[in-house]
Amino acid sequence: MKAAWLLLALTLAAGGRADEPRRFVFDQPHMGTKFRIVLYAADQATADAAAQAAFARVAELNRIMSDYDSNSELMRLCAANAKTAGKPSKISDELFFVLSKAREVSEKSDGVFDVTVGPLTHLWRLARKTQKLPDAKELAEAKSRVGYKKLELDPMTKSVRLLTPGMQLDLGGIAKGYAADEALAVLKKRGIGSALVAAGGDIAVSDAPPNAVGWKIDVAPLVKSNTDYSLVIANAAVSTSGDAEQFALIDGVRYSHIVDPRTGLGQTGRRSVTVVAKQGIAADPLTKAVALLDPEKALELIEATGGAAALIVLQKDGRQEVRESKRLKEFLIH
Repeated sequence: MKAAWLLLALTLAAGGRADEPRRFVFDQPHMGTKFRIVLYAADQATADAAAQAAFARVAELNRIMSDYDSNSELMRLCAANAKTAGKPSKISDELFFVLSKAREVSEKSDGVFDVTVGPLTHLWRLARKTQKLPDAKELAEAKSRVGYKKLELDPMTKSVRLLTPGMQLDLGGIAKGYAADEALAVLKKRGIGSALVAAGGDIAVSDAPPNAVGWKIDVAPLVKSNTDYSLVIANAAVSTSGDAEQFALIDGVRYSHIVDPRTGLGQTGRRSVTVVAKQGIAADPLTKAVALLDPEKALELIEATGGAAALIVLQKDGRQEVRESKRLKEFLIH
């Protein structure tokens, strides 16, 4: 689950007209986090119907992509792999689309973002619960079942091959961003032109609210005494990951909830990453890659991604170190 400390704020000019759309807010739990929808509509009935349709879409996607629900399409695929490793399995268009997008980020990040990381995330969840590092042999065995190149996609047949028995897919680093995009799409079909969908640290927005140039997103600092940042976006997405809330302290070392496929352990070192992209399905996985990569490599990845921008905040020896991509200034409030 993403960091819950991405704060939402909306700056509006005073004195709105009586005939302007009204602001409505809706919350529901989905995908292990709270989904919030903020929208502008003419009346309560229109807003209610649109929000419920959007939440229904999120629930539908969860039934496809959850790694907690053994009956989800994703988990059925993984279960079948135990007996049919290497054989193609036809999957839904939506699951194929998300796996394809995940593959693109894996290739661009040299496998630092990897949805085959499931065996390692399962071990790390247990480690966080018990406050004990995984056994070395168990870790090595889990790593042997991880690697994005072990997942092959056939766009002609919309099928997937998991080449190693016991592979487990984990879409936790991309599904929420995609769900936010899809919820926005439902709202647009319902005539809602100005809306925000937040799924924990993943946010997607459409047109700006009335009397505003965009949606204002406040990014809380790693340490309260440090500088905070505010972004303004419209028809875009922003995703933030960090260890401000989700971390484990094991043998005196602070580990993030973000698992590094290269080590099989949670990321170490204090870091907050915020990525702006055209869509949530791009911003969500990019935050994971940027969080794990060396800052210089991370910024190279962002600069090579059209329409993307990033803010990287590091905490070293009590000092805050900030790295920004070139495009970030287009969204920052100074």
